[in-house]
Amino acid sequence: MAEQPPIAESTFRWDAGRTWYRVVGEPAPDGLAPLVVLHGGPGAAHDYMEPVAELARTTGRPCVFYDQIGCGRSQHLPAAPADFWTIELFRAELTALLDELELAGRYHLLGQSWGGMLALEYALTQPHGLCSMVLADSLASIQLWIDEANRLRSLLPADVQAVLAEHEAAGTTDSKGYKEAMMRFYERHVCRIPFPDCLVRSFAQLEGDPTVYHTMWGPSEFCVAGTLTDWDTTGRLGEISVPTLVISGEHDEATPAVVRPLVDGLSDARWELIEGASHTPHLEQPEHYLDLVESFFAAHD
Repeated sequence: MAEQPPIAESTFRWDAGRTWYRVVGEPAPDGLAPLVVLHGGPGAAHDYMEPVAELARTTGRPCVFYDQIGCGRSQHLPAAPADFWTIELFRAELTALLDELELAGRYHLLGQSWGGMLALEYALTQPHGLCSMVLADSLASIQLWIDEANRLRSLLPADVQAVLAEHEAAGTTDSKGYKEAMMRFYERHVCRIPFPDCLVRSFAQLEGDPTVYHTMWGPSEFCVAGTLTDWDTTGRLGEISVPTLVISGEHDEATPAVVRPLVDGLSDARWELIEGASHTPHLEQPEHYLDLVESFFAAHD
């Protein structure tokens, strides 16, 4: 059995608060650039992305995970006003993390869902040292996401749709009934296998403190009513020249209509659509997923 890579965990303080991080692996002697993983949500914590750490064991590539401020093991700020939670905040946090770990000279990014949105916003600053990006199950336009989420929602059983509509109209989206109906959508389009422990932990943390998710996104994946509602980076994608691998699943809530503008707008991008998978192909088909991302990173080290 291959030796398990070392793991280092710590927190650091920056302008907005305290951020927790975990580094799996050590600097690679053959010069593999570290991978920094940006989790989704916003506010979902890194746990469900843990299988990506397998790259540190199988290839020696160091993998960096962190919980974005407001969730997981990082500082929670439930009393912060809505205008505190901005893209600029999370972009500054990523910059601070790279500086803290002295990675800013050379690294890859893997952003999943909202993490892909954050990766795009960061890449638009033309940062030094970014070798390549993987945008997994992500998007360039919230409005396109909303349109497609409503289409997918319309394919749910009529009784499930009725429960969702009833609770949204009544403002009771925190009720047990709404959450149970919501899960019917998630089982089709978020994760199509029994939820692994790492995903259960992320969902539990999100439910424990939904401040960031509710403020920026909304009550559910398909009910977007937060401060990100008007986000659209489609017109600026051509400014990004970093080599980019776009990944999505056949049954992903990030449907081909959502993903296509990313591929068409970025100047150096290719797309891998994983058959049978949904919004978490790294959980549903981990070996195939990790082979894809590692071969891409290796080509751009």
